[in-house]
Amino acid sequence: MTFLLMIACSGAPEPETPVEPAEAEPQVDPLAKELLPKAQGSFKALPERMDGETPATQAQIDLGRQLYYDARLSKNQDVSCNSCHQLDGYGVDGEPTSPGHKGQRGDRNSPTSFNAAVHIAQFWDGRAATVEEQAKGPVLNPVEMAMPDEASVVAVLKSIPEYETAFKAAFPDAEDPITYDNMAAAIGAFERGLVTPAPIDAYLGGDLAALSTEELKGMQTFLEVGCQTCHMGVAIGGTQYRKLGERVPFETEDKGLGALKGDPNQDFMFKVPSLRNIEKTGPYFHDGSVATLSEAVTLMGKHQLDVELSEQQVSEITTFLGALTGSVDAEYCKQPEAFASGEKTPAPDPS
Repeated sequence: MTFLLMIACSGAPEPETPVEPAEAEPQVDPLAKELLPKAQGSFKALPERMDGETPATQAQIDLGRQLYYDARLSKNQDVSCNSCHQLDGYGVDGEPTSPGHKGQRGDRNSPTSFNAAVHIAQFWDGRAATVEEQAKGPVLNPVEMAMPDEASVVAVLKSIPEYETAFKAAFPDAEDPITYDNMAAAIGAFERGLVTPAPIDAYLGGDLAALSTEELKGMQTFLEVGCQTCHMGVAIGGTQYRKLGERVPFETEDKGLGALKGDPNQDFMFKVPSLRNIEKTGPYFHDGSVATLSEAVTLMGKHQLDVELSEQQVSEITTFLGALTGSVDAEYCKQPEAFASGEKTPAPDPS
């Protein structure tokens, strides 16, 4: 009897294992595959960091972050790097020109500090070769942070005990680690990590579903019109100097590179701005005179390409530019607690 029961049980059908439904593959617009080689030929994906030949150490990055936010690097201790290049605002302050010492304003728009280290040079006229060199300029500029000289900056830093410790950690081989050059080097080390990977980077890496149909159409229009003639490379701009009003004259008194070099042949030439995060970094142009992105696109078509873009073309291009808006690493950019000033810190100068 037991034997018969065993036979009966062994012949019973096994319970079926439920089959998980296969995940549907994302729909890919055929245009994504068609445009990819052209996009990869014009644009390049961002690296994780923008280090030079010698990668920054964590101690240098941490010190640079501290310095970036420290208003004590200014004469009245009320202006920091972050005042004009706000990291919670895509690296800009949203104003045509930025207020500096005693509310003074320069005559050029403050560009974003995000992704700046991959540019050919810094400032609109390229007068600084690197972000480290750029960091030295505003601190001593009488309109911006207005410190009288390098020695005054070093004196402030040396008056703060926590900076003594931080500089020694960042530059352990230096006999005297607190120097003006090392201040700039640390700020640059921090800024070289200010990268904002965007959907365009995923697409360039082969993710054909990274861009929407509308963004792909906008990229197609961007490329067909010829915008990539100037806006190319890793930063999608920032790789060359071009005359503003190359095809149709643009009205401006600022001679740009020509004024810096004393060369009339370079009058009205400026570094081509990056288009990364461009929808977040207005107002636009060297003087911040253009309020909206659509107006900027329209004017660039006219003055640089001698093309009267239609409203549809402008809309398509601006839609594509939205795919260049990246993600900000909030933890990396987080404002640190300020180093205690101690009693030795010089008081603000009322002048």
